[in-house]
Amino acid sequence: MLVRYNTSMPTQTFILIGRSGCGKGTQGKLIEEYLKTQDKVGGAKKAGRPVYYLETGARFREFFKEESYSSSLAREIYDRDDRQPDFLAIWMWSHLLLKDLTEGEHLIADGTCRSLPEAQVFDGALKFYKRKANIVYIDVGREWSEKRLLARGRADDASLAKITKRLDWFDRDVMPAIEYYKNNSDYNFVAVNGEQPIETVHADIVEKIKVLG
Repeated sequence: MLVRYNTSMPTQTFILIGRSGCGKGTQGKLIEEYLKTQDKVGGAKKAGRPVYYLETGARFREFFKEESYSSSLAREIYDRDDRQPDFLAIWMWSHLLLKDLTEGEHLIADGTCRSLPEAQVFDGALKFYKRKANIVYIDVGREWSEKRLLARGRADDASLAKITKRLDWFDRDVMPAIEYYKNNSDYNFVAVNGEQPIETVHADIVEKIKVLG
């Protein structure tokens, strides 16, 4: 059976941003399923068109395990709980897009961008691919994030001191990128309260997003 996609829906792009522990990955996967559901016609039961899920953090974790001069320097930055330099973050997502993104795929970027310069470069990438984006800012407070990260128990959440340092550079470096998106008419900026049940956060996102093309 030939599955027809909803050709009235252009390829969609989402950028998920928020403090560590806010649930970007969880909400990203829910948006992915939502896109696949909406991108079908005639009640087809098969999945909709592909969704390319770009998670820079996951690629960084792979990079830290490599045995190279560059990866060893990046590990030093990671061990100090500092933010990786913009050029390295930009290389992470740009080479993945150039290598893997295909025409017609929806795109979800999880955790990008982490500074104003990086956001401006990503803006150029979206223009190159002739895309507009929904910016989904999952807003949680510092205290909420601290509790969530400590409970999560990952290696990079091992102590409050490590978490505090990451939250500090979020306030210093990422918030200017959020303000850039918020005040840029090229984007549909969606802010949701992330301190709610997962299903409620997802419902709020779906209510506010737009079909962009």
